[in-house]
Amino acid sequence: MTPLSQTSCSCSATHPHSPQGRWVNLPVAPRANNRIRFASTQESSQAMIPVQALAWLDDLLDKGEKIDGVNISGPGDPLVDLGPTLDTLRLVREKYPAMDLGIITLGLGGEQSVERLVKAGVSHVTLLVDGVDLEVVKRLYAWIRPGIKTIPLFTAAGVLLEEQIRSVAAFLQAGCDVQVRTTIYPGYNDEHVEQIAGTMAALGVKSMALLPFDPTTEEEEMLERPSHELMTSIRNQVAKYMTILAVPEKIQADRMADPSGKSCCSAASTLPKPSVDRPNVALVSSNGMEVDLHLGHAITALIYGPREDGLVCLLGTRTLPEPGAGASRWEILADTLKDCFVLLAASAGESPRKVLSSHGISVLLTEDNIEGSVEVLYGGGGKGKKCRKK
Repeated sequence: MTPLSQTSCSCSATHPHSPQGRWVNLPVAPRANNRIRFASTQESSQAMIPVQALAWLDDLLDKGEKIDGVNISGPGDPLVDLGPTLDTLRLVREKYPAMDLGIITLGLGGEQSVERLVKAGVSHVTLLVDGVDLEVVKRLYAWIRPGIKTIPLFTAAGVLLEEQIRSVAAFLQAGCDVQVRTTIYPGYNDEHVEQIAGTMAALGVKSMALLPFDPTTEEEEMLERPSHELMTSIRNQVAKYMTILAVPEKIQADRMADPSGKSCCSAASTLPKPSVDRPNVALVSSNGMEVDLHLGHAITALIYGPREDGLVCLLGTRTLPEPGAGASRWEILADTLKDCFVLLAASAGESPRKVLSSHGISVLLTEDNIEGSVEVLYGGGGKGKKCRKK
């Protein structure tokens, strides 16, 4: 692995959020690590699996969209699980080597992830900072989860503030273009934004995007949109410290149907497809409901496929080769799944992906409900796919 001191981000002349830059947000991060108190209580949008995100990007470019860069974004946070994030970055970089790559993140885990992200091609980082004071952060967030376990909000808020500072330093040291994005919540952080700007500027951040809170009818707590006068006043305050970035129109992947009833994403058309010799899907799961296991840790696989009447359902389970057999384990696995055209896992190493691919089995990384994932692979178009709450 390349030492961090020898790694750099070659940032483009066009800033990802300048009016000249048009970036597409690829929502491949399935898991969230926080929830703002004023977030909608509606179910969040569904995360794409990496190959779907790439296919959606392909479709946009084929239709003539001018895209300057790609951000790995929600519905969760791209640093919670680096598997889908890195896999998507790799796919985009391999196919579009000149494309600028970035992430939009709260920053938890950024210091630990910077080397892998930069190696994967990340050159732009948008850090979501809505407060740099412990009391402000506690009032804004319903919960923050720095690790696997939920901890008290007071403690988690302190961890967030510390990790955001370390993440800024780490990404800047790696040569990345770091900007801050702050949402204005009237009565909660509107009088605090100048302190955010001053703190971030002292760390070396040179630009900031300001977003007014946009209420919906589903907020847990009612909050009004900030007035034009308030936003103008805040911009004048921030301008003393750094460049204010306009947030341009962004191209946002959306797998829900548009008003015409057509799917907004044609990514499913490029997914692996069943054949006569390989009609089935294999997946690894700890609970039978979600794809949630690392392939290397799985000892059994669930097999889905069409019955004699054509209905796709669970056909059974298969025992996977025991860990410890080295590279031969994946050859054995390929033979075990010789009637499967795809294997779904929450994460998997390069070696099994390459070996299984050479045997005609695509490995797709996802953390999704089984029913919806299987339906998409058999041409269901996601219409029966259920969204998971953050």
